[in-house]
Amino acid sequence: MGVEGSDYEVVVVGGSFAGLSAALMLARARKRVLLIDAGRPRNRFAAHSHGVMGHDGKAPEELIAEALAQLMGYPSVSLKQATATAAERTALGFALRLNSGERVSGRKLVLATGVRDVPPDLPGLREHWGRSVLHCPYCHGFEYAGRPLGVLATGDISLHQALLIPEWGPTTYFTQELTDPDEAARRQLQALGVRIEPVPVIALQGEGAALSAVLLADDRTLPIDAMFVAPRIELTCDLPLQLGCELADGPLGPYLKVDELRRTSVPGVFAAGDSAAPMHSAAMALAAGAMAGLSAHRALLEERPGMLAA
Repeated sequence: MGVEGSDYEVVVVGGSFAGLSAALMLARARKRVLLIDAGRPRNRFAAHSHGVMGHDGKAPEELIAEALAQLMGYPSVSLKQATATAAERTALGFALRLNSGERVSGRKLVLATGVRDVPPDLPGLREHWGRSVLHCPYCHGFEYAGRPLGVLATGDISLHQALLIPEWGPTTYFTQELTDPDEAARRQLQALGVRIEPVPVIALQGEGAALSAVLLADDRTLPIDAMFVAPRIELTCDLPLQLGCELADGPLGPYLKVDELRRTSVPGVFAAGDSAAPMHSAAMALAAGAMAGLSAHRALLEERPGMLAA
């Protein structure tokens, strides 16, 4: 891309929980950091974020806004509200092109670009997504405890959900003609009081964000207050593929393969958050982001003359 020098020591792509956490660690190490964010976090559909110690129940946008305001108080941090569309290695690190046409560069790169949920295409599902159609009971199950709950099958992982959700309330497992629990699984579900419904759901019903019932293919309706769905996921961008980062197969879709220090298969590129893990939560993204930031700082130190890599 014609970038000869490095504008920043580390460029962090993605400004949700993982990216902000990585940038904060680097800011506190007094590194010149650029945070690039398009402002479309995965959790923007949720009214509340749970499981973050000291901030349980806050709106995701409130958490992100507070964290960003604190981060920008560090003089070595810059922010570009943009989308990174291209990335490549250079002699001094990495160069990125933004959707504005601007080019930026950094010696190290942290990818916290997240994933995109691809839920089943059913009438009424998207209207309730993130409010009463949910993917994580640890994030949202408590608020629906004791109420009629459903699990909508999307694949093999849905059986695991059907065995888990009864912890929060009476559960119906809608197999959607996609899964057929074997005898052992049926005994487990029966022991938990799970009802198995073989007739497919064809629509979800409810006013506003509140789910109230599902419509089945045989014209029956069943009352359901919350539906748990394991959606297929996609990476939100192809920057990792452009750089040659190795992927792994997860239960919901591909994710970036990283080691315990959040290093990808490409030297100098680190990754954290939902795009770099098979399991997802705000708390896990924060922890992974912190490790990615610390590891990027360590990689910078190892380049100093006389320093030996551990």
